[in-house]
Amino acid sequence: MTALRTAADRGARTQYVPGEAGRRHALGIALNLASAVAYSTSGFYTRLIPLDSWTILFWRGIFAGLFIAGFVVWRYGRQAAEIVRGIGFPGLAAACLSTLATIMYINAFRLTSVADVMIMNATTPFIAAALGWMWFRECEQWSTIAASAAALVGTAVMVGGATQEGHLVGDLLAFGMALCMAGMMVIIRRHRETPMLPAAALSALLCPLLVWPLAHPAVGGGTNMLYLGLFGVTQFGLGLLLLTLGARLISATETALIQASEVPLGPLWVWLAFREVPALPTWIGGAIIMAAVAGHVCVSRRPSTAGAADPPVPPAGPRAERSMPST
Repeated sequence: MTALRTAADRGARTQYVPGEAGRRHALGIALNLASAVAYSTSGFYTRLIPLDSWTILFWRGIFAGLFIAGFVVWRYGRQAAEIVRGIGFPGLAAACLSTLATIMYINAFRLTSVADVMIMNATTPFIAAALGWMWFRECEQWSTIAASAAALVGTAVMVGGATQEGHLVGDLLAFGMALCMAGMMVIIRRHRETPMLPAAALSALLCPLLVWPLAHPAVGGGTNMLYLGLFGVTQFGLGLLLLTLGARLISATETALIQASEVPLGPLWVWLAFREVPALPTWIGGAIIMAAVAGHVCVSRRPSTAGAADPPVPPAGPRAERSMPST
């Protein structure tokens, strides 16, 4: 059995196409950047909608889940039911981790400072790197780790001295959020042959189910419902859909690093829409984060022989054809 597996691995390596791998890697970066832009509008919508956070989470999850589910039906047509059944345990695990991350993220803001939450969120690339190495020995390039460290420094500059003490429960929730997000990214990367879009829809729909007892679904007024629909579709739904597609194509650490660009973009949209001028450390830290992400994107475009983030193209055959619709 070992000899057969070794022969199969050699056969896969011989079909490695650097150009194709480079295109997949570039597409993964582009999808994750677009996802970060979508996610970064969260602050804009929360300022726009005059409702409590639980009600916003309730309706945002419903609209996002319906949006992603509609995309799955449009993408796969009559095969949609089979695709949903094919998520298996990895898909269920990714959905649960994503839902837990969302719930812990909101509650962390209630129990600790925004600064602590942002710092914990900035550790996600390092957690993803550790999980990826422990799980399937995926070693990151030095440039990815260096850019992640720079993004962490930029986040620290943004929050400045706002970190508070005595908020252990909130800090643990923030760390749990980062751990769940890193775990979800690693699962999607590890099981990239598994269809994960149905899992993303399930994750979005689980959120309103869990917050229902605390929410007030009667929002009152068509304007609020319109904003909630846009919030669910353009921020959570689109962001989660693009993240699910992009995380399959690059390493979990790279995914978490690129998602860090959400941190400086959030205050930017609020400033443009509501004229809330960010403090100077926010501009400086945000510039450091964006420079780290941009630098990593530029470095990652260079040819590399490591192949850590770009898996070999699977051999042609029934298995490869069957796995194609999993995007």
